[in-house]
Amino acid sequence: MRRYYYKYIALAFAFIITFLPCALNSGTDDDAEIKAVKKKLNSYDKSLSDLDISDIIIKVGKSFIGTEYVAGTLDKNVDEEKLVIKITGLDCVTFVENTLAISRIIRKGTVDFDSYKNELTKIRYRNGEIDGYTSRLHYYTDWIYDNEKKGIVTDITKSIGGIPYYKRINFMSSHADSYKQLSSNPDYVDEIKAIEKAMNKRDLFYIKKNEVNKYYDALESGDIIATTTNIEGLDVTHTGFIYKSNSKTYFMHASITKGEIIISKEELREYLMSNKKQTGIIVARPQ
Repeated sequence: MRRYYYKYIALAFAFIITFLPCALNSGTDDDAEIKAVKKKLNSYDKSLSDLDISDIIIKVGKSFIGTEYVAGTLDKNVDEEKLVIKITGLDCVTFVENTLAISRIIRKGTVDFDSYKNELTKIRYRNGEIDGYTSRLHYYTDWIYDNEKKGIVTDITKSIGGIPYYKRINFMSSHADSYKQLSSNPDYVDEIKAIEKAMNKRDLFYIKKNEVNKYYDALESGDIIATTTNIEGLDVTHTGFIYKSNSKTYFMHASITKGEIIISKEELREYLMSNKKQTGIIVARPQ
């Protein structure tokens, strides 16, 4: 699920209350953000394009470390769905999307603002096209599915030993009143229900959190992981990148509790085991 649902979960399930001050201050200064993106793009060495995409992702991801965690930035515009540009404050999904978009244009050798916008649109929206609120990839397993079709990532969970993840997805339609766009447009609710119906026909796989360490050798720096959950109707609750260092496996992500982009101090398994709502991971490898 995408950014806005975190606010509802904090209220309904009382396990991520710490992010609320950020969610309430999620305004975006477009001109300032555009300048910030251009400055960020100009900061990268052109020689990075010679690296593998996984190495570029780590370089770009680490350049965001310390950036403030800010939730809800994509849902500011209720009346019109448009591409939101914001890198001075990120949540877990926008961190992954921006890091991936920048890494891909670096790899292609087209590091300019228009290329960044096009890449971000391609990643964030179904079939890479903005066509209303429901064209945004709100559910993260749907995000993986659509970006796999576009050749951006590959879901490797099953191939590295993942087991079936049985989950009926209906969180958004079941809590429509918690989403500004859904509560004001009944047609969107019907569209979301159709998306959920299609998702529920797909086979999902995951790796149990208490067994994640058995798969460390199969994970690579730059792999995208999404944390599965025991919350009813919801597929995943968090996302970020694998970061390998000194033969250990860490998690680079936008941390709600720390309020910024970090690399976890503990290894991945210990991180997952500390959260009762997380049940395991799904792994997508950037292409």
